[in-house]
Amino acid sequence: MAKIHLRVNARGLPMRTEITPGQTSDYEGYDADRIRENVEAHGGVPVIPMRRNRKIQESLDTVLYAWRNLVERCFNRLKHTRRLATRYDKTAVSFLGFIDIACIRLWLRHL
Repeated sequence: MAKIHLRVNARGLPMRTEITPGQTSDYEGYDADRIRENVEAHGGVPVIPMRRNRKIQESLDTVLYAWRNLVERCFNRLKHTRRLATRYDKTAVSFLGFIDIACIRLWLRHL
């Protein structure tokens, strides 16, 4: 099984997709400094809650964090594609390719 990581814009449309192995911990990915630095390098504000055991705690914009439902809504629209929801593809490359096709369909519907 694989986990889908998704970045969306302010309209809830997918901007970047990535997949990782299903057994990979979310703590290793979402709270990593490299993820925060990547978001900041692209002009974004990282809205990721920090783990409690981190030595340096950065404040979290709770209003902006509430917008995380845009990502959840985007996943919901992507899962309307049965092939994506049930993961028929055997390899990670073909699965990621179909995720990208489903994202393109969302963009075309928006236009």
